Amino acid sequence: MDNLTFRHGILLVEGLKVTPQSSQPVFIVLLLAYVFTVVSNIGLIVLISTEKNLHDPMHFLFCNLPVNDIIGTTVIMPRLLQDILKEASERYISYVECVIQAYFVHVFTAACHYVLMIMAFDRYVAICNPLRYTAIMTNKMVIKLSAFAWGLAFFLVTIMIGLSVRLSHCRYKIENPFCDNASLFKLSCENVIINNIFGIIYTVIALSLSAISIFITYVKIATVCITSKNKALNSKAIKTCCTHLAVYLIMFISGAVFIFLHRFPEYSDSRKLASIMFHIVPPGLNPLVYGLQTKEIRQKIVKLWRRKNRIL
Repeated sequence: MDNLTFRHGILLVEGLKVTPQSSQPVFIVLLLAYVFTVVSNIGLIVLISTEKNLHDPMHFLFCNLPVNDIIGTTVIMPRLLQDILKEASERYISYVECVIQAYFVHVFTAACHYVLMIMAFDRYVAICNPLRYTAIMTNKMVIKLSAFAWGLAFFLVTIMIGLSVRLSHCRYKIENPFCDNASLFKLSCENVIINNIFGIIYTVIALSLSAISIFITYVKIATVCITSKNKALNSKAIKTCCTHLAVYLIMFISGAVFIFLHRFPEYSDSRKLASIMFHIVPPGLNPLVYGLQTKEIRQKIVKLWRRKNRIL
């Protein structure tokens, strides 16, 4: 088996540990979650794209979030669902496929932070500089912010995955439900201290850059709300900021649980489950939180629903 896997570049993925009796129920639950996530996120993108009233910087920047959520779920769910129905000894993946999967797993993780960061900047300008909002948040600025978020994610992940791909591998088993950077460099018997150091730097940059910038943004927004006597402004600020903050906390807590469990080997199975949930829970909840809490989107959904009922 070892010689075969080395010669053909085939790896064995641990996948999700389920008993034969529970494999089908787990498959159905995860499939429904995946379908709901993809359909709801695509629905939001189509709604924003087709409704002219939603063609503004806030909603265009928001479109980055459902696009990223679709990437995050699609990069692991189809293969994970496929592996659930297979025997543990038959869950193979080619090395190239594993690298591609790991690459987009980390692009999704990084983009989560940076997309929410640029969305926070939009809210800051709208609330703290409302008179200059249209002058600052032009179409060109929206493109620049989106390019920054995705460009930074792709840049850092390319370096990180590149450091792992350069290593030779002497093992063939991915001890994880799916491929990620740690799974890749753990296949090697070489010194991986550079990979560990860059992995820490990458994590610190992703977490601290978004957390600090969002914290500063909300402090400034809170300051404006406290000093302002405009009740309409304060009400709008609270609604939009609470929605954005809820999405950020869902993502942050899901990721923090996964990172925290890394420190406790005895909770290995819980960590692996948490890593899967990170690709299911935030992408599934984001359309509900943002779609239903944002007034403009909610009104359009209700309008379309009523129109559909009249036709029926």
